[in-house]
Amino acid sequence: MRSIRPSFALRGGRGAPRALAAVALASALVLTATACDGSGDDNAGGPASASATADTGDGKIKIPDDIRNKLKEHGIDIDKWKHGAWKNWDKDDWLREANDFINPIIKGLWDPNRMRDANDPDKDKGVDTNDISGDQGVTDPTPEPVQAKAVRPAYHASAAAAGKVFFDSPEGTMVCSATVVEDPAHPGKSNLVWTAGHCVHAGKSGGWYRNIAFVPSYNDKGLTGSALAAATRSQIAPYGVWWGDGAQTSQQWIDQGGETGGNGASYDYAVIHVTPEQGNSGKSLEETVSSALPVNFDAPAVPKVPSITATGYPAAKPYDGSLLYQCADRPGRLSVDASAPTMYRIGCTMTGGASGGGWVETGTDGKPALVSNTSIGPVSSGWLAGPRFGDVAKGVYEAVSKEFADQ
Repeated sequence: MRSIRPSFALRGGRGAPRALAAVALASALVLTATACDGSGDDNAGGPASASATADTGDGKIKIPDDIRNKLKEHGIDIDKWKHGAWKNWDKDDWLREANDFINPIIKGLWDPNRMRDANDPDKDKGVDTNDISGDQGVTDPTPEPVQAKAVRPAYHASAAAAGKVFFDSPEGTMVCSATVVEDPAHPGKSNLVWTAGHCVHAGKSGGWYRNIAFVPSYNDKGLTGSALAAATRSQIAPYGVWWGDGAQTSQQWIDQGGETGGNGASYDYAVIHVTPEQGNSGKSLEETVSSALPVNFDAPAVPKVPSITATGYPAAKPYDGSLLYQCADRPGRLSVDASAPTMYRIGCTMTGGASGGGWVETGTDGKPALVSNTSIGPVSSGWLAGPRFGDVAKGVYEAVSKEFADQ
């Protein structure tokens, strides 16, 4: 979230009707390469996603000419990209429009060290109180801090839908939290992940982040200290590394989103469609982790919600990003813009790295459903705020589902 914004660590010197708003669909061209270090309808639609790998029989990967040419239209040479060209963040070359999302798979890029080194980039940034107070909309009193509680490992047993999103930005290697959600086009076989918009796109000042990958049940056994430092990739990512081959956020986030403050926060959400880095015997993400949450786009008004539970991997001090935490609190209301939907706000001490983590409410049917995700919070921590899902969020979700419905 902004202040609890995606986390990073520098490496090598250089992470109602739908007419209410447009949503941006971006389908990735999925490419497999080897890391050189060994380690109406207002939807803005992108091109159909395509698998861009072919085994030549000699262990090498051949990129089909049509896919290679498509990348070159965006100024991307895949051979140069996999050898480090993705580190070029020149503003003229940084893809930002809805249809520009391209996320080539680089096998082995997200090794245990690189995942562990993703920390909080905004430890000295936050939401200015002028951005969140005043008389705009309806804002309830600031909640008392609720101490985040560590989730008991193994995480897969109690929070199987939770995980981490890793990505690269101009500032370095970054991390957010995320949730596996159901896919109406593929019941029981979802490959959809829900996170914050600022975990995939920089907003009005930038473009799409790169090397976006999801790790479900990250550090499932809750390893710490020397055990964590010595952990293998299979221990850190027991259910694999899943690369985004499609991503969508709201057009409001692309147009308004900023590094700090509340700009675009009411629309700060994203859906990622993922594919396994190593292949998975045809199993979907949902089948692999045996869990996916439904998404409620018509959750009750704040006064009618007795409790919401937020889940995430906080990385800024006093946390280090290695363990999963949760906060449960009765939500209040937060308005950052009178013309935008009022947000949920809860007391919670989680910090950077918790961005994008799911907020779950138990419905009248007694079943849990995703109703928000972590977006913003103050520099000092103590509370979190997240967007209340409505028609724009539903448009984002349905567009990604439909884009991959035939796959």
